[in-house]
Amino acid sequence: MEEIEISSWATLDAIKKAADVVETVGDLHSSHEMSVFCVIEDDYLELCYSDSSTNYLRRYEDEEEFEEAIEERKEEIGEAPYEGDDYNEDFDEEEEDLDFGDESDEF
Repeated sequence: MEEIEISSWATLDAIKKAADVVETVGDLHSSHEMSVFCVIEDDYLELCYSDSSTNYLRRYEDEEEFEEAIEERKEEIGEAPYEGDDYNEDFDEEEEDLDFGDESDEF
């Protein structure tokens, strides 16, 4: 594994845009740290975003080391609590279940 410190989120974003994202672990809002695991050609990369410490890019030697790093990061950071629109769907279902009484009452 090789590690390079990256000072700008814009640089990490540019790399992420050029790569195939495999998995994202963490959330900058809740854990203040997020790792994006991605692949560019034969390079297995981890783009680490942080709002409380240094950002960095890690390059793994092979797919096995890459997969181990994903699992390790999940244990350290934890996975994001909501993925996609699951939270909004749950909220909509709860909203449908609310009973506001007789709707025929007029003011």
